[in-house]
Amino acid sequence: MSQELFYLYDDVEETKTRFVSFMAESTRFDLAITTTNRFYGKKLVINIQNGRSAIIGHDDLKEEGYLEYAFNLSESEAEELHSFLETII
Repeated sequence: MSQELFYLYDDVEETKTRFVSFMAESTRFDLAITTTNRFYGKKLVINIQNGRSAIIGHDDLKEEGYLEYAFNLSESEAEELHSFLETII
């Protein structure tokens, strides 16, 4: 297996990550929110509990069903996460 890898990119960048844990009405959220220059002003949001992640900006928060799909949440859980993310994105 001496095949060389074909890199699309291999960059190193300083980022800022905020770790937030909060109890909403119906569930607990443990999130890592990374700010980087990589995603055109959007943030990388990782749900630490289930490992699901999404790149989220203002436009994504407006898209109906996006948080439910991205994080495998019920509608009520997604509404709670949406309320929090609106304050930081």
